Amino acid sequence: MAEQTEQIDFVWSGTDKNKKKTGGIISAKTEIIAKTELRRQGYRVITFKKKPKPLFSAKVQAITPGDIAIFARQLATMLKAGVPLVQSFDIVGKGHDNASMEILLLGIKADIEAGDTLAEALNKRPLYFDELFCNLVAAGEQAGVLETLLDKIATYKEKTESMKKKIKKALTYPIAVIVVAFVVTTILLIFVVPVFADMFKSFGADLPAFTKMVVHMSEWMQAWWYIVVGVVVGIVYTFGYFKKRSRAFNHFLDKTLLKLPIVGLILNKSAVARFARTLATMSAAGVPLVEALESVAGACGNIIYTEAVLKMREEVATGQRLQFAMQQAGLWPHMVVQMVAIGEESGSMDSMLLKVADFFDEEVDNLVDNLSSLMEPIIMVILGTLVGGLVVAMYLPIFKMGAAVG
Repeated sequence: MAEQTEQIDFVWSGTDKNKKKTGGIISAKTEIIAKTELRRQGYRVITFKKKPKPLFSAKVQAITPGDIAIFARQLATMLKAGVPLVQSFDIVGKGHDNASMEILLLGIKADIEAGDTLAEALNKRPLYFDELFCNLVAAGEQAGVLETLLDKIATYKEKTESMKKKIKKALTYPIAVIVVAFVVTTILLIFVVPVFADMFKSFGADLPAFTKMVVHMSEWMQAWWYIVVGVVVGIVYTFGYFKKRSRAFNHFLDKTLLKLPIVGLILNKSAVARFARTLATMSAAGVPLVEALESVAGACGNIIYTEAVLKMREEVATGQRLQFAMQQAGLWPHMVVQMVAIGEESGSMDSMLLKVADFFDEEVDNLVDNLSSLMEPIIMVILGTLVGGLVVAMYLPIFKMGAAVG
């Protein structure tokens, strides 16, 4: 990770061993290391300078998993077309809209030119290429089917990112409702209710109990609003702090989320889909089951499932069949266990698991759509109750006076 941030990109031009003009970009920690590497590769350097940063795109663009998926697909397409690996990196890297991605790919290209395999070059960049990605690339290079494996990686990444977006959508919706309701209520209590309260003082009449309660809430909010803000900021900070640093907290959080109605069902099904798709991809690449399960554990997206897969890996390593290890874990639906059993017996594990993954992907799609449909009326009810309640509380004294006059 540190190595990645320390590398500098240099633009150079010169001649190769055959006296032909050439040039490019090389990444290294220092100028001396870069020039030494170029000389080692047989190039005679004529011009050499640090790559300038563009004026209007100087902001560092984050490299997203979507960028990595697109890269895998593009590289697979290039290799299938018969383009050499180094040239493929040159084409894909220089044609990328994301400047950070261009630097990353041209850095990998430089490592490959220096003699590294693609898997070794990717392993140097764990921030962007996880263990699963590197293992599959290594398997593809060893078997001579790199383009096929890259195609599978791209499909896997695309499906996984699509699943993550669905989960975020499912979890963000109810949180957004709570935040909007809180903000709207706070604005009404601080800015709108005081206007009505001043008007009520001129009436000189006794206010209804509901109106008094709302006015008192407004007065308290105006006097102590910074406490409310401090508590909210404190809760958000504490949550983020423990989420990053405490395994016990993450274990409790993941376990609690799995038990929630609807949301828990979505998370359970998505974890099963990730497990099935990751194991199917590893199995299709010919990765041994015990080794594959280690990578699969980290791809489940939930600590409860991660721990279960690691325990299954230990049992499989002692000679137990995967289907029995899954049964003992007690997390996987009966249908999934049966599909794995059929796959083990018929030798078609990857195709069976892909069917499981597609089925549960569709289940998650339906659940997210249902949750969205269910949340719309709930939003209306919550906001209507809060805003409507405050409006009614403000108009009750006016209605009471109207009734008295009548």
